[in-house]
Amino acid sequence: MVESMQQTLFPEPSGDPNSAREAPDLLVEPATIAPPLAELATALSAKVRLGTASWNYPGWTGLVWARDYPEASLSRHGLAAYARHPLFRTVSLDRSFYRPLTAAQFAEYAAQVPADFRFMVKAPSLVADAVVRDGAGRGHRPNEHFLDAACALREFVEPAMQGLGSKLGVLVFQISPLPVSRLARIPELIDRLHTLLRTLPDFHSTASEAVVAVEVRNPEWLTAAFTQALRDAGATYCMALHAKMPRIDEQLRILRALWPAPLVCRWNLNPVHGAFGYEDARQAYAPYDRLIDPDLETRAVLARVIAGTVSAGQPAYVSVSNKAEGCSPLSVIALAEAVQRLGASGAARRALA
Repeated sequence: MVESMQQTLFPEPSGDPNSAREAPDLLVEPATIAPPLAELATALSAKVRLGTASWNYPGWTGLVWARDYPEASLSRHGLAAYARHPLFRTVSLDRSFYRPLTAAQFAEYAAQVPADFRFMVKAPSLVADAVVRDGAGRGHRPNEHFLDAACALREFVEPAMQGLGSKLGVLVFQISPLPVSRLARIPELIDRLHTLLRTLPDFHSTASEAVVAVEVRNPEWLTAAFTQALRDAGATYCMALHAKMPRIDEQLRILRALWPAPLVCRWNLNPVHGAFGYEDARQAYAPYDRLIDPDLETRAVLARVIAGTVSAGQPAYVSVSNKAEGCSPLSVIALAEAVQRLGASGAARRALA
């Protein structure tokens, strides 16, 4: 169905395609959603929260946007239109990784989305990267705030809670790739991570639905001690579908050890591009308006895990990057279709067995 949607489900953009370019601050209008897509969204469990990694892509005209808009307009005004898409019930707010956001900045985002929308928010590199990097991404000195609990609370958790309120879905601690010198100290880092996680508010004892998840970029983290640290702190594992990490079926053993637990997954990169393929994917997939490298295997496994998670009464948060298959809105549609086909069948419930 998704392949045909690229041509048939979405009406042609209306109006003058140059009008938005002439008025960069014009409010962004959402695309018209065809009935089959709205019906698909209605049929999905409310616990299924699918979305994309950010929202500022002009190539999504006709899929998400009513007509052409420049990237600057989409960055400033696109979130409200994005959140009106019936399948987009979350978004990965990646901007927070590069610089801590204030409660006021988080509140500005929260004001643009409906009450039932939830954000996946990345912890700033200030606490999630072992090194301080230059503008080119090269590490040039150790980061004294790495996995520092007090800093994480002050610069990330408290502003996100205050600004997003009930719209806070997931706090994602995406730990950047470690330098070689740190890989030999994984047990020590797991202890430090455990201390940080235990310092965070106990969301299970409050009315908040927020989930704490940890994503890593080195497979050396994936040990029994790491899993126990997550379990003890009431956190879950964020599956990173990325070429630097094992394939999805290998990462599932961590989720099985934590079961039952919320699913948090960030589908970032198609493995066809190798371990350092973001730039390759960007060049191959831009302007992100169609599926170029469908990853049917990953999609099928992920759909089973989503269906199994929600059938057990747990929420499933999944964000998809354009670099996963070429166009994240179309990937979300295909994933939603696969989840709906599974429904709450016995096969779905056995997904993590």
